Amino acid sequence: MFHDLLQWLQDVPGAVDGDPSTSWSQILAGSLHLWALIEGTHVLSLMLFAGTILMVDLRMLGIAFKDVPYSTLNNRILPYTIGGFVLVMITGLLLFCSNPVHYYHNVWFRAKVVFIILAAANIFWFHFRVQKSQAEWDARPNPPAPVKLAAAASLTSWIFVIIFGRLTAFEFFLCENMTPGSFGYVFADCESEMRAVNEMMEEEEFLEESSDEVTDETGETEEATPEEPPADAPADQTAPQEE
Repeated sequence: MFHDLLQWLQDVPGAVDGDPSTSWSQILAGSLHLWALIEGTHVLSLMLFAGTILMVDLRMLGIAFKDVPYSTLNNRILPYTIGGFVLVMITGLLLFCSNPVHYYHNVWFRAKVVFIILAAANIFWFHFRVQKSQAEWDARPNPPAPVKLAAAASLTSWIFVIIFGRLTAFEFFLCENMTPGSFGYVFADCESEMRAVNEMMEEEEFLEESSDEVTDETGETEEATPEEPPADAPADQTAPQEE
């Protein structure tokens, strides 16, 4: 179901006369300057977002900024974190829409999404459980174990998000290169993609065969009706003459 929906998103919106190559998704994917601008903005905003999270997590681990209360550091950095997150989400969504079927069936992209979900769950756990006792450890150079655990989970999650996001650009572990039934094949839902690819290949072969049959029939028709010589043409010079 999701494959068909994303295939529609990739081929239909904005398409002229049903031509998938003219859809908004394909135009964005083939745009040299626009796609590069979005990709560059995505990377820079990710640096801003991840950099500010790194500073806060290091403070929560008791490794850096020990003389600065957690609340003071977090309040100053939080607006930049939110701004970076908004830019990351907008540009990331645009990049996804440029080739949604590819990303949906990409092992690394799916692993990236898994760690984004884990990072989000860790944020909720920190804010609704750990942060309730913030007044007790806010100014302590060495925060308690639950705070360090939340910081370690945050760092680990976002590091893997960045790593898997980078690996998404590589072509190894694509569905056509994986063994059917393997973990990666199942994890990336390659069954639906390969089924669509096979159906497309069968349709192309059918169209080629139909075209060849039409060509053959046209050739046979032309051979069956040879062109007659004009009425005023001279008689055949090779015909035997009467003596």
